[in-house]
Amino acid sequence: MTPSNLPPFRYKILFAKNIFWFLIAACALWVLDLSMLGANAAEPIKVLVITGGCCHDYDYQTKAMQLAAKEQSIAIDWTVVFEGGKGTRATIDLYNKPDWAKGFDVVVHNECFADTDDSEYIRKITQPHREGVNAVVIHCAMHTYRSAKIDDWREFLGVTSRHHEHQSHYPVAVLEKDNPITQAIPADYKTPMDELYIVEKVWPNTKILATTKSEKTGDVQPVFWTNQFGKARVFGTTYGHSNDTFSDKVFLTTLVRGIAWAASRDVKTGEPK
Repeated sequence: MTPSNLPPFRYKILFAKNIFWFLIAACALWVLDLSMLGANAAEPIKVLVITGGCCHDYDYQTKAMQLAAKEQSIAIDWTVVFEGGKGTRATIDLYNKPDWAKGFDVVVHNECFADTDDSEYIRKITQPHREGVNAVVIHCAMHTYRSAKIDDWREFLGVTSRHHEHQSHYPVAVLEKDNPITQAIPADYKTPMDELYIVEKVWPNTKILATTKSEKTGDVQPVFWTNQFGKARVFGTTYGHSNDTFSDKVFLTTLVRGIAWAASRDVKTGEPK
């Protein structure tokens, strides 16, 4: 029998069944699409920011990093530890936990404690990095623990610096033009007002990405670099003193790309490679 000569009630039942199975199939395809979308979506980069200490507006700097990542569409799940007061000697309680870095893809060190010199305490920080916890180190992290007699922190940073010169607008020369971290730096880029850190040693596993020159001596100084510390990838910059620097799009783009690089992600999208 054809639908045209079926009894009305049987035709209605068949029609309802067809609609029912069509809806079931449509829902199944919708769920499948959602599951595939979830599978393809990148997990946010899990970032721990350790900040505090002397001389800088760390609250502003942290919020500027977070906003910059959002503007660049790099998905980051942020955890911020802001401790240590405003002096040059302090310890962070978190570092006394054996698993303090567990679960994080990258630790951003933006602390400034030049006079803290406890070797055992410092090695509680560097050992997880040596074992594979990736990092980004900013500005005064280079002078943190500079009073210490051991070199573990300096080797982790990738450079040794103990003092800085005056603030100025420093021109930046990119050495690694094909490196995606530094591709956002224009050829004629000059920094906002910022300090020039004097690097007395570049460690063997450090790759210099960009430099500038001292206005006092003419000596070339590294300002952006990467380092391999044990199993960890480390991105570093000596810039980051002023709020002007943390308001500068070029600096912030480079910094966020450094975070993504340290996490082994695509620096422009944050997607896994």
